Amino acid sequence: MSAPTPAQDDELVFVDEAPAAPSGATDPGAWRVLIVDDDADVHSTTTFALGSLVVHGRRLAFLHAYSAAEARALLERETDVAVVLLDVVMEEADAGLHLVRHIRETLDRHDLRIILRTGQPGYAPEMDAIRGYDINDYRTKSELTRTKLYTAVASAIRAYEQIHALEASRRGLAEVVRANAELMALRSIGGMANGILREAARLAGQPAASGLMCSCLGGAQAAGWQVLAAGGDCAGLAPGGMLPARGDGPAAAIRATLDGRRHVFADTYLTLYFGGKAHCDFAAWIALERPLDPLRRGLLELFASNIAVGLDNVALLTDLQRAAFYDPLTGLPNRTRLVELIDEGLAAVAIDAADKAGDVLCLIDLDHFAEINDALGHQFGDALLLAVARRLRALLHPRLQLARIGSDIFCVLGEARQVDPEAIRALFAAPFSIEGQDVQVSSTLGLVRLLEHDGSGADALKDADIALKRAKSRQRGGHFYFSRGMGVEIRERVRLMHALRSGFARGQLFLAYQPQVELAAHRPFGAEALLRWRTEDGRLVPPDRFIPIAEYSGLIIEIGEWVLRQACAELMRLRAAGHLDFTMSVNVSQVQFRHPGFLDMLRAALLDTGAPPERIELEITESMAMEEPDLLIERLAAIKRTGVSIAIDDFGTGFSSLSYLQRLQVDRLKIDRAFVTEITGSARGSSIAEMVIELGRNLGLSIIAEGVEDERQAQILQALGCPLAQGFLFSRPLAPEQLLEWLGADALTRAA
Repeated sequence: MSAPTPAQDDELVFVDEAPAAPSGATDPGAWRVLIVDDDADVHSTTTFALGSLVVHGRRLAFLHAYSAAEARALLERETDVAVVLLDVVMEEADAGLHLVRHIRETLDRHDLRIILRTGQPGYAPEMDAIRGYDINDYRTKSELTRTKLYTAVASAIRAYEQIHALEASRRGLAEVVRANAELMALRSIGGMANGILREAARLAGQPAASGLMCSCLGGAQAAGWQVLAAGGDCAGLAPGGMLPARGDGPAAAIRATLDGRRHVFADTYLTLYFGGKAHCDFAAWIALERPLDPLRRGLLELFASNIAVGLDNVALLTDLQRAAFYDPLTGLPNRTRLVELIDEGLAAVAIDAADKAGDVLCLIDLDHFAEINDALGHQFGDALLLAVARRLRALLHPRLQLARIGSDIFCVLGEARQVDPEAIRALFAAPFSIEGQDVQVSSTLGLVRLLEHDGSGADALKDADIALKRAKSRQRGGHFYFSRGMGVEIRERVRLMHALRSGFARGQLFLAYQPQVELAAHRPFGAEALLRWRTEDGRLVPPDRFIPIAEYSGLIIEIGEWVLRQACAELMRLRAAGHLDFTMSVNVSQVQFRHPGFLDMLRAALLDTGAPPERIELEITESMAMEEPDLLIERLAAIKRTGVSIAIDDFGTGFSSLSYLQRLQVDRLKIDRAFVTEITGSARGSSIAEMVIELGRNLGLSIIAEGVEDERQAQILQALGCPLAQGFLFSRPLAPEQLLEWLGADALTRAA
């Protein structure tokens, strides 16, 4: 406040002459002071006395009202009056106090400061009225010297400024809270970006935002930034959705904001920095019509700091949703999203079958992709997958939905006339150029017509996968449509798998033992333990039906251990009955044999039952022996160290390598029943059986023939030098009690 000169420190003299208007009257930045008095001399004298007053760098501008009614009308129009110099007694004795009540209660103006003045020394309002209506000061006109008037008005203006700032801050904070609440309710990054531009412009005091919001992956060093939202003149700055980082204007401002990781408030624009996840920040640029005052800057900084957390959360949620529904390599919908799309299509069929009658789901499997990946590396394989995705996206009908649901499996969903398997496979005729190399890839397709499908989207995908497997089993590079019959077959296998698991738990599986004899002496040598399954209704399920299911489901591991322990326990019961030179033969499946815990399981079974290892024989198939022979050789050597012997079952049906056979350290070869059956009527059958017997003799291996059903077969085998046999000629598979009886009867026969 400018201090008055000593000459000015006189009592105010209310004279008739009207002074010149003070310079502040026309200043738009001046403090506005309303003089309300029914005496015109008071107006002119007050204006003259305060004309030179400057408060916080701003002069005064005066408004005049000559009655309470006139003041009411003026205050309803003018909302930025800072101080009212109010006469108490005008048209009525308490007209001034009524005007005060109107200002506070009706107009709800609590920031405006009021100084009461009266020319009647004996009149004074009650103190309760002064406190209740927040009256800044009360003076008689006679005691208001120029200095006191200066002091009262300056003090009132400072109070107005503080209250006005507090109220503006309160309103601004309320706006920030409201904006935060509305933006936090949004769940898409695009919607939130548009909301941030809108709310930031509002907090900056602008009706609409001309600006843009960017996702700044890579920070200021990036070649460009993704534009999440743009408005006003900025809508055309990034037609491709990217803002070049090296540009001028908004790009330069955003670059400076990212470099400094701070907000920038210039005269014609502002930039807000939203620090996000380690790999992604956000920045907003908004054009300004006028520079911002400190209050609005502070509100925008508070707004940005609060929103940064919410923006980061929404970005994280967006990333999670994308990871949940889209393939990270190709950007195509993944299996989860595809199932949703199929479900939507099936729902449309339910509403209007004619609309979706021709929809087809097609799985595209890249032939021999695993070999390419193994030979050339995963980076090369990923590049190939991206090239396939680009070609399919570019050449397939735009209305078709493309997805990637597995390592090398793509999917096409759409109308049948557009999902042409021959046309799709033709897309792979031209080689793919990967890292300067031409790679030729073919595809195999499995398809399902949705109109013929009963079930959910996940079920439809399973059916398409069944068709794909059928196509791959027939011939690579072809295609196959799913049929209802295939679905029935698969569902029956699943039903059988559940029934087998339940049956095993309920004790429905059991072992039968088929005796093995020495042909020369007709003396029992041992028995083969055979797994059987009798269901609750007494029906026997053939082993060739349920054993593949057990292997496929992995249940064979648990069942196989049970079989081995049961066979060992039965061997010990036979030994207790006096059959000490009896050998127990047990089949081992490929899945069971490859299990890493098989060797430990074998040792535990022998230890727990006390069965002598030299009387236990494990049977493996010839095809199993020829798969990964190096691994098999190592595993067989470990098994042999336990003392257990090894037999190769169904010998002669596969394509054995003699060099590997010599390294396998097996003990016995079993001639397949197919060659035994043909031994009496087929020169080829006889020659194969003879060859196996001769091979065994040369390698020092024992030979046993299975499936011997008549004496002629037994005689021929014995003549060829086969020492052992099993089959219906000697005995059918027997229960444990029957086997013991059979052994006892055989002993009596030989004794007689």
